[in-house]
Amino acid sequence: MPTPELDPLRYPVGRPVLPTAPLTPAERASYLRQLAELPAQLTAAARQVGGERLQLPYRPGGWTGRQVIHHVADTHLNLYSRFRLALTEDNPTVRPFDEAAWAELPDVAITPIEVSLSLLSSLHTRWVSLLQQLTPDQWQRTFYHPRYDTTLTLDQALVQYAWHGQHHLAHLLGLREQ
Repeated sequence: MPTPELDPLRYPVGRPVLPTAPLTPAERASYLRQLAELPAQLTAAARQVGGERLQLPYRPGGWTGRQVIHHVADTHLNLYSRFRLALTEDNPTVRPFDEAAWAELPDVAITPIEVSLSLLSSLHTRWVSLLQQLTPDQWQRTFYHPRYDTTLTLDQALVQYAWHGQHHLAHLLGLREQ
């Protein structure tokens, strides 16, 4: 059995590799494009998968497609806030949340996925608009994540969160193949 780090069902796009140096403007533009395009990509993937298959887990023991879509919306709301905190406070400590518990809350089962897809579209429009205005110095601002005992620059967070979207998009696309 593959290790969790190498499991292609769990990590279909691999694990994120965070930069150790500031991103170039071209690299940032590529990651910003990924954030900007994600809501439309998730919407297209959900349509391709279809309602029945969205009730299936993307891997044994994994979330359903429905849970993945709502998870991305929940998580990206938190991620957007982390950027804003880092831009307005000195190395703030961000609040972790129990993603698995959130995926089991009753609204996930009853709320149409279109609600979260619409939320993501609006959120990403606003988030990308903010990020496109940052100066090189602002990209080096930081926040501290206590769960991982890690301080991230906004450059590193951009890479991490762009990866997060592609990671879960790949989970949905995998459901299409089932």
